[in-house]
Amino acid sequence: MDAMPSPDLPKPTSDLAQAGADLSKHGACIVEAALDPEVLAEVRDALYHIADGDKKRGWSESYQYGADDHINQRIWNLPSRDAVFCDLAEHPLAMHFVKELLGWPALLSSMSANITGAGGASMVLHADQGYMPPPWSRPLGVNVAWCVDDFTAANGATCAVPGSHLWNGKGQGQHMADKLVPIEAKAGSIIVMEGRLLHTNGVNTNGVRRAGIFSWYTLPIYLPQENWALSLNPIVRQYGSETLQTLFGFRPRVLGRINGRDRI
Repeated sequence: MDAMPSPDLPKPTSDLAQAGADLSKHGACIVEAALDPEVLAEVRDALYHIADGDKKRGWSESYQYGADDHINQRIWNLPSRDAVFCDLAEHPLAMHFVKELLGWPALLSSMSANITGAGGASMVLHADQGYMPPPWSRPLGVNVAWCVDDFTAANGATCAVPGSHLWNGKGQGQHMADKLVPIEAKAGSIIVMEGRLLHTNGVNTNGVRRAGIFSWYTLPIYLPQENWALSLNPIVRQYGSETLQTLFGFRPRVLGRINGRDRI
């Protein structure tokens, strides 16, 4: 490994220049008060309404890489579930970090929620771009996590190995439990993690549900994790902005064209 990790994660900030410096040094940054209280309440109400409805109907399923045991709840394809999640997908702050790290155009590879429950297990330690072929010399994706609730060590906040993005994937598969640091942030904040950062979710020990929304963006050369062409609600295709159409892969620049055209 080329560099030792920093022992700490950065403090929350509203200064985007500082957030960018934190992201470069630590592999993650926290931007506080990213959502107005009214918008946060709308997001939270929508997400928990969907979560409770999915549980009632037996639509919840365990994530094969998460060791959830049906305690942590995953909700996939959020843009199709409520328009408020489309707003988050193209939120100016999210687009700022996508364009800073990846450039434009970029793809929204997936957008899902993870709601921790008491005793839910951690995922395997991983880098989000771990499925992308090495060598890594730069971030190939960026994860923008929206804190629907406070993220604390006690309720299973995301944990990361600060500075591990500088290893370019060399630390994957190694024992890192003693280097993991919980990323604690207030509800309404965003946690931005570049694709090479080693991380996992923590274990919820206080029994209070904690929800986070994870928007994973990648360079447009990679197949999205969510097959938007099949799963996206048609109303989003009909009414979504040009930015959303690009993020879902419906405005291709070179790859994925339709009879040579960049749109249907």
